[in-house]
Amino acid sequence: MTDQYGTPFSGASLLNEPRMEFAFEVRLKFTRVQNIPEMPSGAGRGAVYVDEGTFEGPHLRGKAVPNSGGDYSLFRPDGVLAFDARYMLEEDDGTLIMLYNRGYLWGRKPDTMQKLRDCAFAGGPPVDHGEYYLRAFPTFEVQKGKHDWLMRHVFIGIGERKPDGNLIRYYALL
Repeated sequence: MTDQYGTPFSGASLLNEPRMEFAFEVRLKFTRVQNIPEMPSGAGRGAVYVDEGTFEGPHLRGKAVPNSGGDYSLFRPDGVLAFDARYMLEEDDGTLIMLYNRGYLWGRKPDTMQKLRDCAFAGGPPVDHGEYYLRAFPTFEVQKGKHDWLMRHVFIGIGERKPDGNLIRYYALL
């Protein structure tokens, strides 16, 4: 059931009862990496570029457009990685969706971020999802029509770092 705006979700959050509904998940693969280490600010800047990916959920399904963007993360001196990603998704019906994704990744233990780097860049073992915080707050741009509900909701993402990229599940705040 949808409302007058074509919203595919039911229900609503109340002030003291926030509700979320699963929207979709994105699985991205990054194989190309560049880094600017040790800037005068004490931070570093990294870039990973979208090579391929897929997304799917109850209301969307498609693929990431290869080479349409990437993630330009700031490696802060406090051990937090602040990511700033943008890339294009293409829904199976041909609709293009611009995804702007910001968020944070940090380890719950002192050695977790090194373990994540080893997993991603040195063939190290996977890191248990409970050892780190990977959260996103995305926004979208899409043409008027079937999928413009993406531009009327607040979403949060909960992610998992994979050896070759990320898996992020997005939930709409109703």
